[in-house]
Amino acid sequence: MCGIAVVVLCTAFFRSKQDASALTMSSITSDSIREKEEQIRQAENEKDALKNGLSDLKNIKKDLETQRSSLKNYVAQLDGSLARIEQNIQELSDKIAVKEEEINVASEQLETALENEENQKESMISRIRMVYESGEPQMLDMLLKSESFSDFLNKADYTERVMAYDNKMWQDYKLVREYVELCKQELELEKEILDEAKAGVEEEQRNLEALIDQKNRDIVAYETDINNKEKAIKEYEEEIEAQENEIATLEALIAEEKKKILASSGVVLTYDGGTFKFPVASYTRVSDEYGPRIHPTLGIQQFHNGVDLASPKGTAIYAAYDGIVVAAAYSATMGNYVMIDHGSGLYTIYMHASALYVEKDDIVVRGESIAAVGSTGRSTGPHLHFSVRLNGEYQSPWNYITK
Repeated sequence: MCGIAVVVLCTAFFRSKQDASALTMSSITSDSIREKEEQIRQAENEKDALKNGLSDLKNIKKDLETQRSSLKNYVAQLDGSLARIEQNIQELSDKIAVKEEEINVASEQLETALENEENQKESMISRIRMVYESGEPQMLDMLLKSESFSDFLNKADYTERVMAYDNKMWQDYKLVREYVELCKQELELEKEILDEAKAGVEEEQRNLEALIDQKNRDIVAYETDINNKEKAIKEYEEEIEAQENEIATLEALIAEEKKKILASSGVVLTYDGGTFKFPVASYTRVSDEYGPRIHPTLGIQQFHNGVDLASPKGTAIYAAYDGIVVAAAYSATMGNYVMIDHGSGLYTIYMHASALYVEKDDIVVRGESIAAVGSTGRSTGPHLHFSVRLNGEYQSPWNYITK
């Protein structure tokens, strides 16, 4: 009877533990291990790529040295380097957001794996305790207590199945242990990548500030150097003339396009006289007024065709009124700039942006964010240069906006 009792007890245990194992261990397989190892390899490659993707400030400055003889070329190349650093900062910031989410997922996977490990360990402890308390039937004991040889073979077969189950339980437990360690390794790697990305943002921000500071100092030094004075004035006048020609050409092209539209459909964009939105979210001061002025470094009389609104880098620039974007581009003088057609010969121009949020032919509405304040182009500090043109002539922006 004792042997039969053990068999019944073992059968009940075997069935109940088999069901529990199916619930907790079905997802942990050799394939799961391989998949987790592959994720770890990818994370290690991602970590290495982060280190290699940062800007080399020393080489950037070395390359810039070759352009110092021409302020226009120097500014254009430096602005290109700044744009790449800005892009790196954005990509790293995006990676930080993604990595924080991946860390949450990895933490949940580790928590589940630890729970599975604990359940499997408890199952094994229960199994060992039961074997110790009830005793496993040995072959000789089973032979003596069997009613027939056929009965003995049945009992021996059952014992084999119980041993196979015990072995599977042990193998499953080893898989869970390995999976837990891999989850821990992946989580640590993800945290290291997150730290690397955050450090990368800080380093790129320092690179950005260092280059902007150098640009400001070099422009002032170039324009105030007595040996460069005549050349600098000539370059500046040529750049302003090129800027004027670029804007006038755009206006002429638009006028021709409007004639075609009017001829075919009779519909044309018109300005209805509404109030302009102030073009920048906030500003600290008016750093340069509209009208005649003495250039601050060249010392020559110059007509300033807009108003400069000093504002922190990244401050939102708004479309002053409804219209169509006719240009969203870069020039060495204006830097990143946007030009909007409001109809009836009225245009607004927004210069020196650090980033552009619109493209040519976009339709924008009054107050829409179209760019961010920066110091690109011939600029020595973050600000918005805001110009208004009516029928090909510059107008005082204060006729359309108020302080």
